[in-house]
Amino acid sequence: MTPKLRHLGLAALLAAGACTQTFDATSLGVPATMAAVPGDTAQGTAFRTTAHTVHGLFGLVPISQANLRKALSRQLVGGQGISNLKIKTKSRWLDVLVTGLTLGLIVPRTVIYEGTIIGR
Repeated sequence: MTPKLRHLGLAALLAAGACTQTFDATSLGVPATMAAVPGDTAQGTAFRTTAHTVHGLFGLVPISQANLRKALSRQLVGGQGISNLKIKTKSRWLDVLVTGLTLGLIVPRTVIYEGTIIGR
C-alpha cells in the first residue's frame, strides 16, 4: 500500500466519524419511545424544540453537544412520557456560513427534537 493511499484511507476513516453524537433516552427519567404501533396515534401534546451542537477541526473534536435531557426538561413536567420521539440533525444556512467563514475550524449543527408528550 502506498503512503498516499494510506493517508487517503486514514482521512476517509476520520471523516466518517466526524460530527457524531449519541442520544440516550434512558437518561430522561421518564418513558420514551421512538416509534408507535402502525396506525396508533399517541394522544397528547405535540412538541418541537431545537438545540445546537458545535464541533471543531472539521467536525473531529466535540466542543459542545446537544443535551437531550436539558432540551426536553421544559416539556417533561410532572413525570410524563414521550412518544414518537424524532431527532433530526441539520445544517442550516447559518451553520454552513459559520463553517465556511472559519474554513471548517468551527462546525455548528442544529438538532431538532419532535414528539408527543403523553400523561401517565
